[in-house]
Amino acid sequence: MSTRPRTGGVYPNIGAVGGASTLVSIIGALLTIILIIACLMLIVCAATWAVAAAHGNYHSVTKARTGVLVAVGAAALAGAGVAWMNFLLHLGSTL
Repeated sequence: MSTRPRTGGVYPNIGAVGGASTLVSIIGALLTIILIIACLMLIVCAATWAVAAAHGNYHSVTKARTGVLVAVGAAALAGAGVAWMNFLLHLGSTL
């Protein structure tokens, strides 16, 4: 007789969570709002950067440049979060 334990497959069961479809739609809506706000912030900060640079206001240029970088970072993190979660769900189903 072997004393090794039996190993069974362990898989994520996303459907077992009550209201999973509602949760998915809420998260999708939040990510959409984040991307829209990041794009609007990018447009406003880029325009501010251009106007401030044209008028020689270097303090405002620095603030606007920081805003552009934050907007790009927020959009990248929102997109990377979706990609990371999809990767982990796919990885979990193959274990």
